[in-house]
Amino acid sequence: MTLNAPTRLPENAAADSLVIAGRSYSSRLLVGTGKYKDFDETRRAVEASGAEIVTVAIRRTNIGQNKNEPSLLDALPPSRFTYLPNTAGCFTADDAVRTLRLARELLDGHDLVKLEVLADPQTLFPNVIETISAAQTLVRDGFKVMVYTSDDPLIAKRLEEAGCCAIMPLASLIGSGMGILNPWNLQLIIESAKVPVLVDAGVGTASDAAVAMELGCDGVLMNTAIAKAQNPVLMAQAMRKAVQAGREAFLAGRMPKKLYSATPSSPTAGLISAKSA
Repeated sequence: MTLNAPTRLPENAAADSLVIAGRSYSSRLLVGTGKYKDFDETRRAVEASGAEIVTVAIRRTNIGQNKNEPSLLDALPPSRFTYLPNTAGCFTADDAVRTLRLARELLDGHDLVKLEVLADPQTLFPNVIETISAAQTLVRDGFKVMVYTSDDPLIAKRLEEAGCCAIMPLASLIGSGMGILNPWNLQLIIESAKVPVLVDAGVGTASDAAVAMELGCDGVLMNTAIAKAQNPVLMAQAMRKAVQAGREAFLAGRMPKKLYSATPSSPTAGLISAKSA
């Protein structure tokens, strides 16, 4: 295994796009819609990010359940954005499946969803056993499942075999902002997967997003890193640029790393000597 060269170059880098469940997206940045002070700030940050896919926590955000309250659908029209309902706050497979079935009804049969089943309310670490169970049920029900999971390569492969259309390993704990703690496991998942791999959770700043993309991830999903920045709109712009730069660096192929083997950037032959001066 090496980090020195890209492993999945597109045939045409100029036409490079993210493909999930058969649909192409020009942006590889996916953003959440929670934790902002209001829907106006949500809208401005999402627009600044350039994201085309936005996640929405069905249990926490009004998308039509409460008829007399402001709806996210007005701030971010589904005609412009692809909604990705998620199961934030679910701790069992049954609860997650029930939540996404409700989302499908609220969004007129929408079947692209993000599955997350959490182990405990403190760490929000994924419960991979319940996650696999829920994924199998949802795939049988016709859902297109993007799944939040640990950075365990074996669990990632099980979820892919269950029929998930994208694997979303954490970089570090949700909301921690700790960045990528285990790039080696991410690399193993990326090299093994035949579906898109997107980092989900733990990104804190633009450099974290760039590193994820340089490793070869197909995209990055984030919420807290933007929503809880001192200037969410400006941070959204930074994340947009970081994801683009990281992707381009991955496609370009970085120079090899060398230990104690200096290579001058200018040629050493033919130098003018002091004697000839």
